[in-house]
Amino acid sequence: MERIGTGIDGLDEALGGFPAGRSVLITGDAGCGKTIFGLRFAKSSCDMGYSTAYITAEEDSYDLHVQANSFGWNTQELEEKGMLTFIELTGIRARITEAEISMDMDPMKGNFTKILHDIPPETEVVIIDSLGGYTAKLTPYDFRNQFDLLVYELKQRGITSVLILDSATSHEFNELALFSVYGAIKLARRENPYTGRRERVMDIIKMRSTKTPTQFLSYGIGSNGIEIHNDGEDLFEEEIED
Repeated sequence: MERIGTGIDGLDEALGGFPAGRSVLITGDAGCGKTIFGLRFAKSSCDMGYSTAYITAEEDSYDLHVQANSFGWNTQELEEKGMLTFIELTGIRARITEAEISMDMDPMKGNFTKILHDIPPETEVVIIDSLGGYTAKLTPYDFRNQFDLLVYELKQRGITSVLILDSATSHEFNELALFSVYGAIKLARRENPYTGRRERVMDIIKMRSTKTPTQFLSYGIGSNGIEIHNDGEDLFEEEIED
């Protein structure tokens, strides 16, 4: 299976990149680097020649450019070259909500796939950051149906996707999403039991058709974005996930 590198040294060594044409879920608490992860993957995808769309529900493109530039990633240049498209959902969501209110509909309930309507038809990679704002009015049943449909439509279009869900969203939704995606990674903070210091860790919960690490990957956020600290020894299980 073709792989697309995440651009994160250590993680690409562990996984070989993300499977092309499949969806990977990224979850985590605030401050764990979910957006940095998404931006790095977008940059890596563009560098590999894939037409990429970054769909943002929480920040505008200017702030994302500033954040990317702080790590030396020139996303403005990629945008000017037509390799990277930023889609801001705030305005789109406002228009949809206004229209649905006028039709006496429950605004924003179960509209996951509507966010795909504005991406260019030639798009090969999509990052959605994040889906949390679209879950407030959903029951677990509604969420599972809509999330399954989103993943299905992305796969039908041959799009490789990173879907970000923050942990402030219902924990139940995070768990439900795991069943639909090809891979899932959780970013978290914890207290190291040996040093007593707080640290960031990456848990590769699943990645089908991939030999996955059995232990957490310790990481930090430095001048190059997310930096894996593990030395690569004794990380892997014997069997590849189905």
